[in-house]
Amino acid sequence: MNRKFEVVMNYALEKGYQVQPNILELCEVINIDEIKNVIQKIINKKKQSDCIITKKDFDEYINDKIIVQHDVLFDPTSQIASDEGMHGYYSLFKDRFTKLKKTISKRSEISKIYTISEISNSKNNTMIYVCGLLLKRDSEKKFTRLLIDDLTDSLEILVFEEDVKNIANMLLLDQFAVFKIQVNINKNIVCKDIILPDIPKHKHNRSRTNACAAFLSDLHIGSKYFMEKEINNFISWLSSDNNIAKKIRFIVISGDLIDGIGIYPDQKDELDLDSIDKQLYKAVSILKKIPKHIKIFIIPGNHDPGRRALPQPAIQKKHKYFQNCENIFLLGNPSLISLNNVKILAYHGQSIDDVVKTTPGMHYNKPTAVMKLLLRSRHLSPIYGSRTPIAPESHDMLIINEIPDIFITGHVHIIDYDSYRGILLINSGTWQKQTPFQSSVGITPTPGVVMIIDLKTFTIYQNNF
Repeated sequence: MNRKFEVVMNYALEKGYQVQPNILELCEVINIDEIKNVIQKIINKKKQSDCIITKKDFDEYINDKIIVQHDVLFDPTSQIASDEGMHGYYSLFKDRFTKLKKTISKRSEISKIYTISEISNSKNNTMIYVCGLLLKRDSEKKFTRLLIDDLTDSLEILVFEEDVKNIANMLLLDQFAVFKIQVNINKNIVCKDIILPDIPKHKHNRSRTNACAAFLSDLHIGSKYFMEKEINNFISWLSSDNNIAKKIRFIVISGDLIDGIGIYPDQKDELDLDSIDKQLYKAVSILKKIPKHIKIFIIPGNHDPGRRALPQPAIQKKHKYFQNCENIFLLGNPSLISLNNVKILAYHGQSIDDVVKTTPGMHYNKPTAVMKLLLRSRHLSPIYGSRTPIAPESHDMLIINEIPDIFITGHVHIIDYDSYRGILLINSGTWQKQTPFQSSVGITPTPGVVMIIDLKTFTIYQNNF
């Protein structure tokens, strides 16, 4: 039994009343003391013969009240303890392989999964399942050649069937998958099917009340191209009489709060503030203008202070500028938070670069297509050795263990949203005008736009400032 519900039930019983079990969902989002207060009001109004407290009784008192509740479900900051060199990376990939194999082994369509070392004992034309991480992929006209490995050996697999080739050609390097294979008479290993860890169809959680969350990313404070006027317009709007603004209780900033120092060649020529301290001071002075009833959650990106390898620890709370900011919560990248019972997976999105670079059909102007591939692989940054640095942690904190209701990224400066199997996908754009580099490579950002989600109805609002 839910501990909070047990407390509520016992409180009602002491007064001679029973509560219906469907009150449980209220216990997830309402403070215990407030529930007790409502129960007392209900009892004072009820007839003596009516000893059952229903959800309908509660509705009279809480329907118009915006409830605010948050919980940090995962933050890598305290768990980061990088191992050394090759041993560390072996531990990392072993952990990735083991956890994802355990996850996919629960699937009903998969029978026994064999190790690669056991394949030599199989008879010709026998269908068996193996799993592994993708080491190499070569696409030729008639077939696709895959090289995978597990904890025992490596294996070359040939894919001939067109529908299976389509899946094979979208696999990400170092991605985990299960392969249904057949050993033919020539001792070639032929793949008949590829099964990904993937996300099951998901019915998302909802807030009890119409609390809204605003999603921002890539402010790049300190850059000459930072849109200070527009962000101040947004902050002023938060205190207006606008019906949506009045419902906002949460803001999530998914990385690149500041522009940083020495992130790319000649960056100093594009800076308005030339030190981390100056940039952070200005960032916090801007955030402090946000009404105190709004909780702000910030994860780092590749421009923020601290290590750049994933997973990233939170921006250090010891920075003096964040003192006395009780409504600001600094978390690592990635993090999983619950806002009024809605689970938000916040990730800056560095690995979007790697997927666009290596995967046919992927483009920066459609980041949610990349996000779908990451969900299908159940991993936020499968590709090792490309642009995204990955630290040799003893366990892989980039695996998507818990299924979110909303998956939020940034990094590419382009507003985009979609859904996948019941999960809302959002890339939250930027507050930086187009830079010379972006212009040179043909990236057109969508700056100054806030994505707002009603956590009860999942209605999406876009406000352009």
